[in-house]
Amino acid sequence: MFPVGGVGVMLAGVAIGGVLCALLALALVRRTGPVAALAIAGLLWSIAIIGLITLLPADGAPGLVPAEGRLETCSWDIGGPAPDGFWIFSGGQRLLNAVVFVPAGTFLVVAASRWGKAAFLTVPVGFALLAAYSVGIEWTQLALARLDRACDVTDIIDNVTGAAIGVGVGIVLALVLRPWRRRRPPTAGAAAGETH
Repeated sequence: MFPVGGVGVMLAGVAIGGVLCALLALALVRRTGPVAALAIAGLLWSIAIIGLITLLPADGAPGLVPAEGRLETCSWDIGGPAPDGFWIFSGGQRLLNAVVFVPAGTFLVVAASRWGKAAFLTVPVGFALLAAYSVGIEWTQLALARLDRACDVTDIIDNVTGAAIGVGVGIVLALVLRPWRRRRPPTAGAAAGETH
């Protein structure tokens, strides 16, 4: 039997993760600046949220899943039937699968752009890692029948599409926020209150 699950557990995990990531952002502000600190913490929080809502049973601990009810392979019916939304959100499952990856793509670009030209390598690598994360989630859902989740290639396509949209949003935000700018610390004379 899978011991935990349900909306309450997911929301508790989201809240705890949010508090931990807020503390991380506070710890990073002096080193990276506020925009990058929030983006790094936001990226980690969004990745944690994705894991919580995709790898915990949606309707509470499902108990035992009979062997005959377990899927042997992922569904390759691309764009096939999908349920209408899940737990808190309404709307189509495919839309939700895309939307949940948008913040991760957005925060990835804003966080990476803090380091200027290194973002040209970091963003594509990070995007590939988000795609690999989606594949890993679907594989886990297939391998662990006790999660009472279904592995579907369409979910991967939707997740990667959401991450790509997030990257686009992140590029726009990075150009507006310019996290690569650092506030310069005051000089020793200015800090001491000297005037000329």
